[in-house]
Amino acid sequence: MKNLWLSFCVGLYKNDAEEMPKLIIRKEVKMMKKKTKKILALVLSTMMLSVLLLSGCGKDGKSDSYVFKIGTANGSLCLAPLHVAQDLGYFEEEFNAAGIKYELVEIDMQQAADLVASEQIDACVGLAGSLIPQVDSGLDISFTAGIHTGCTKYYVGKNSDIKDLSGLKGKKIGVPGMSDSSVVALKRKLADVGVGVSTTNMEIELVVYNMTDLPLALDNGAVDAIALHDPVAASAEKEYGFIKILDLTEDEKFKNEYCCASYTTSSIAEEHPEAAAAYTRALLKASAYVQANPEEAARLQIENEQCSGDLAENTKLLSSYNYQPSVSAMEETFKNACTDLLEIGDLQEGRNIDDFTADHIAKFEDAPESYTYNADGTFSEVKKK
Repeated sequence: MKNLWLSFCVGLYKNDAEEMPKLIIRKEVKMMKKKTKKILALVLSTMMLSVLLLSGCGKDGKSDSYVFKIGTANGSLCLAPLHVAQDLGYFEEEFNAAGIKYELVEIDMQQAADLVASEQIDACVGLAGSLIPQVDSGLDISFTAGIHTGCTKYYVGKNSDIKDLSGLKGKKIGVPGMSDSSVVALKRKLADVGVGVSTTNMEIELVVYNMTDLPLALDNGAVDAIALHDPVAASAEKEYGFIKILDLTEDEKFKNEYCCASYTTSSIAEEHPEAAAAYTRALLKASAYVQANPEEAARLQIENEQCSGDLAENTKLLSSYNYQPSVSAMEETFKNACTDLLEIGDLQEGRNIDDFTADHIAKFEDAPESYTYNADGTFSEVKKK
């Protein structure tokens, strides 16, 4: 009986001993399965997150949260394309087609460069002559298209003995600002006729007045000549009988150069090219519309309180400018201005004009050279040269 009990115990121990490893292995397998499921769940979650992030980004790095900010302002007649792009929905059309959000930001145009530099806006329209010296000093923008020519004029009093630009030597000239585009153009033209405009040989005196005060300053004899932008220029000429001695719309040197241009920050042009191209296309279309429909453009500005004035007079002024937009002609404008400014010492010494131009003229594959507006309300694309 004792041996039987012993055999039973030994057998039981043997069976338990054989089963113990099996139990341990089964537990380990279960634990491994649980860990594997957790790892697979984590991997799948990561993959899904990656897909969501990638689906929210385009080839130019845009995301659902990205908003392209456009600076805009009322009060200026020559900003007609910027206004028309808003009024007729060209911004809406182009940005929606690109799948990009945009925002119109009301600004003071005098502060546009500062707002761009501080990244409060991404793009705007401005006077190229005013912007080029700032670009030379480090303002990191790229011009995307020329919008229109003309709009700046220079006058002497109706009884002045000054008959041409060479007669301005030794005279006092009223200007809207020392960095205004009118000063840049005037220096370039005076240098051509032999009047010194460099820091080492300045043969004119420039005096700054508010734009609206300039006509009175000339009429009172405080200055010998003034530089004005339309519509103040046209109004002053009519009211005071001033004599025009230079008109950038008509002058052989300037008539094919763009005074107003669209631009974006250089970083936006590089990192968000689809957004910059959509912005450019909208303004190319709007400018082409103004070229073909100056009266309707003037009416839109007045009705939407974007510019004051008389419809007939505003239409006449818009018709006097060339609003046929161009990318390549803006490039030539930039290069010509920089070449002159380098020669008179208003650009950094030794500046390579070709490299400087290439760095600050942006071209996009999906933005054409220009558009023309057709009678049926459609646009024809002008191919790149």
